[in-house]
Amino acid sequence: MTTVFVSHPKTSLAHYFGTRATAALQALADVRFNPGDTDLSSPELATLARDCDVIISYRQTLGDEALFAALPRLLAFVRCAIDIRNIDVAAASRHGVLVTQASAGFIASVSEWIIGVMIDLSRHISAAAALYHAGRPVAPLMGRELRGATLGVIGYGQISRYLCDVALALGMRIVVHDPYTRTGRQELVQTGLAPLLQQADYVVCLAAATEATENMMNAQTFALMKPGAVFINAARGNLVDEQALIDALDAGTIAGCAVDVGRAPDQMPSPRVAAHPRVIASPHIGGLTPPAVEHQALETVAQVADILQGRVPQGAVNAKQAHRWHLAFGTQQLA
Repeated sequence: MTTVFVSHPKTSLAHYFGTRATAALQALADVRFNPGDTDLSSPELATLARDCDVIISYRQTLGDEALFAALPRLLAFVRCAIDIRNIDVAAASRHGVLVTQASAGFIASVSEWIIGVMIDLSRHISAAAALYHAGRPVAPLMGRELRGATLGVIGYGQISRYLCDVALALGMRIVVHDPYTRTGRQELVQTGLAPLLQQADYVVCLAAATEATENMMNAQTFALMKPGAVFINAARGNLVDEQALIDALDAGTIAGCAVDVGRAPDQMPSPRVAAHPRVIASPHIGGLTPPAVEHQALETVAQVADILQGRVPQGAVNAKQAHRWHLAFGTQQLA
């Protein structure tokens, strides 16, 4: 029987894979799990999965050259998320291991997180609650409405499209910057990054993390923002120069910030950013809702089912190079 290893730590399995996906996977294969509460190193994973056919990868699980070389039986490395930067795809291809990724199941959940922190920053909700919890006097502060304000969206992918629809329903004006994708929508203003930063009351970063977007929000770009504007990062910490962000907050260049990601391990917000009094930080929970998690986990199970039937799964990254899988299931014609 096919053996599948699920690398999620025990404490993360329920949150990031779930019981429905676990039961569905166990109906397909002999399933083994990470026995500990911590992320596995490459040597540890190689030992635990030494006779497994498929690995389902948690977000901190490395798929590197050493792992693929140490597991000659491994046919597929299945990522239970859209982000595959933990996988050396070139190394997997050299060893003939199929790599797959899940599609974005967190479009609504991340968009709702963004709307939530926009309201929070606008109405000083977290700041007031913290003072009340501490038993300190709270002065009522004037807030502002989202209606009529300008939302600047950096990157126009699936989350951005959904977010723009919600923001339009709230009566916001929207400007978008994406040099690679046209919105094709008259109700959205597409512009360069500098004009967006100069106009927006809320700047939301949803661009992909690439070499081109590394530190795209830096001292120069923060300086372009309106003094009363706020910055929100729901993409990746790599996009932000954190010292420049702290400096902009300290100087009053921007009024506030919300982050669900950062440069701490596992894309968590960095402690020095999270500790700033003008920052709302959450521990990478934008996509942590049952529908979002189940979407990706169940899609991962469907990918395993396809792999075991010799079908190229949706989300396959290197199907042509997966010669181990082709040989095992007689699918050479797909190579």
